[in-house]
Amino acid sequence: MASVTRENIGLLNDKLTVQLSKEDYYSGFEQSLKKYAKTANIPGFRKGMVPAGLVKKMYGQGVFSDEILRKVEAELNAYLNQEKLEIFAQPLPLENDARTLDMNNPIAYSFAFEVGLKPEFTVDAKSIQVTRYNVTVTDEMVQEEVERLQIRNGKMTEPETVTGDDNVLNVKFIETDAQGNEIEGGISKDNSLLVKYFSEGFRKNFIGKKNDDTVQIQLSKAFDDKENEAVLADLGLTKEDADKYFKLLITKVGLVEKAELNEEFFLSVYPNKEIKTEADFRNEVKAEIEGHFANQSRNQIFDQIYHHLTDHTKMDFPEAFLKRWLQSGGEQPKTAEEAEADYPGFSNQLKWTLVSTKLIEENKIEVLPDDIRDFAKQQLFSYMGGQLGALGDNQQWVDDYANRMMQDRKFVEDSYHRISADKLFNALEGQVSAKEESISAEDFAKKLHHHH
Repeated sequence: MASVTRENIGLLNDKLTVQLSKEDYYSGFEQSLKKYAKTANIPGFRKGMVPAGLVKKMYGQGVFSDEILRKVEAELNAYLNQEKLEIFAQPLPLENDARTLDMNNPIAYSFAFEVGLKPEFTVDAKSIQVTRYNVTVTDEMVQEEVERLQIRNGKMTEPETVTGDDNVLNVKFIETDAQGNEIEGGISKDNSLLVKYFSEGFRKNFIGKKNDDTVQIQLSKAFDDKENEAVLADLGLTKEDADKYFKLLITKVGLVEKAELNEEFFLSVYPNKEIKTEADFRNEVKAEIEGHFANQSRNQIFDQIYHHLTDHTKMDFPEAFLKRWLQSGGEQPKTAEEAEADYPGFSNQLKWTLVSTKLIEENKIEVLPDDIRDFAKQQLFSYMGGQLGALGDNQQWVDDYANRMMQDRKFVEDSYHRISADKLFNALEGQVSAKEESISAEDFAKKLHHHH
């Protein structure tokens, strides 16, 4: 009778050995051979009339091997289910007798497998302490947003010369040497920049310039760090190229005339609200900024929860097994060196998967088909810039879009994980201990820098 034995070979690492006697597989082999004979298509013989000896000679060894391996797999899976072993991935074959399988010498066989066991651990969400940051929205922030909206809804004009920071410049970056001589085969690329995008001390070089004028720049001196990084990326360069020289050829000078603060402007910004006065408009802008930071603050709480769970939940891993699995168990085989390099990131992700799965079960988090369908609609809504709201709730084409996305397996899987994570963090937010703290937008931005 078939049997499975279990032996510990390391931390959370066991060896399972499946032992088969001839009686465990031979009758199955004979039955499989008979079925094969009924369907075999061999020239010179009618279907189902091929002599058993010929079928065995031609196909017997393959059928014999398949039947033994099928029996081994069935016994192994039955053992895992019976013992309720929580294992990582799939068992990895160790030494076995697969190469000695011989239908002419049916004997007892032994197959060994290595398994990595999932660790036991506890998670207490109620012990987590977080800080809820309340970002102070200043009058200056409101004014900046109002001006941004005025420019966005303004009218583009083409003045003759550059007059200030708000001018828009269409330019061509032409790579040169330090003396301003164009480099043959160097970079030549069009771009569009606000004068205020340049460093404060450099902007005066553009005042009075007009179409076809040029300005010589060195990237590191013409832009502050953040803007320089963006320009380098746009030019296909790296930080090592920050000292390169360019000639900027001005191809067009533009200036946006800001929209006036009137009812027509208020309606264009907030089409679903009746705003009559500038004061009400500013209040709406402030509320929108506060709502944005409130969402960011919640995300930051989720980040704190995530880090607490990953940093403070203690668990062991069958490290040697997982590294071997990384080499042979994934989609692409890896070398031992590649598996070693990938392991830290892999184990961190594995830890979060175990923690989140446990918490999802404990909090009875469910993702229903309607959740995914609604998520698809929300995604479409964001693509359309919020314009769906003006069309009512009965747009058949919106439902058709959602139904199409429900047939996209990758979309459904990605949405499922995202929705379940959102539901989990929403549930945990109500369990953790949170203290309130006021903070400036600048200091809050620094904290978001480390957001996961």
